[in-house]
Amino acid sequence: MSLQWNDKVFGVKEENFEALALEVFRFQAENNPVYSDFLKALKVEPARVSQITQIPFLPVRFFKSHEIKTTDPIAIGFEAQAVFESSGTTGSVNSRHFVKDLLLYEESFTKGFELTYGPINQYCIIGLLPSYLEKGNSSLVYMVDKLVRLSEHPQSGFYLNDPIAIGFEQLAVVLQELEKRKQPTLLIGVTFALLDFAERFSFSLEHAIVMETGGMKGRRKEMIRPEVHEKLKNAFAVPVIHSEYGMTELLSQAYSKGDGIFNCPSWMKVLMRDEEDPFLVSMPRFQTVASISGTINIIDLANIWSCSFIATDDVGKLNADESFEVLGRVDGSDLRGCSLMVV
Repeated sequence: MSLQWNDKVFGVKEENFEALALEVFRFQAENNPVYSDFLKALKVEPARVSQITQIPFLPVRFFKSHEIKTTDPIAIGFEAQAVFESSGTTGSVNSRHFVKDLLLYEESFTKGFELTYGPINQYCIIGLLPSYLEKGNSSLVYMVDKLVRLSEHPQSGFYLNDPIAIGFEQLAVVLQELEKRKQPTLLIGVTFALLDFAERFSFSLEHAIVMETGGMKGRRKEMIRPEVHEKLKNAFAVPVIHSEYGMTELLSQAYSKGDGIFNCPSWMKVLMRDEEDPFLVSMPRFQTVASISGTINIIDLANIWSCSFIATDDVGKLNADESFEVLGRVDGSDLRGCSLMVV
């Protein structure tokens, strides 16, 4: 059953995305107890849902209070291969994502990365994720660790900033060595660590991609994304700063190659819900407008064994070409460890 879904999910084309999303919706409505109860509470009959804008999206906070699991009717029970937990902030209740199939997650993030940036083995992958490494159950660390191993580059790996002098000095030396060899490099880091590093070292990275994943985690004051990017661009003499948009509750990522404009892989889609009416969901192609603003809903078909329809707490703008921007957080929502306030 898993392989059948994997082939469907990662082979989906734009023209049949909606049909597959509706198939996944009905499968999860029947086999996910929490989602099924959610639909019943809303008095939604799955058989009457005929387009993706009619699908109810599960509020992301349910991952804090419930075990979101979709069972396979052919198999017996649900055995999680991993439980990823959000970083959160001190005193907060963290989300948990019960992952039934780690190979599906690996296929999702490797395909998603290579569709955007090309073969992983052409890069040296450097992770600067100190706070996430400390937790040990981060989906982001799992992803970057796999990318490090797939790169097969001897200098790929995680670099710590504790003690800060030794860790950052080592990282600076490695990056400059790679630059001299014109080695394509991905420096992916949590925002506060990249800023800390940029304040200690400044040199040109002509052959490197600098990618922020968001996140201050109380280490620094929140900054708007353009301000963060400007500091990093100045420090490393790069024309743009790349960004990764992902979360514990998803198994797929969107990437931005600059200016905070994200694009999804074919099996992931962003819709917008009205901030006043959470059941009013729309896309630009249904409205013949250049862009629409609202709160971000995400369809992640790779979430076949949890829930593929997530109502996030992120405010954003969705463009007619289905690229999107993240503009901030819903008032009163928890500040996530990976969040980057931009309004």
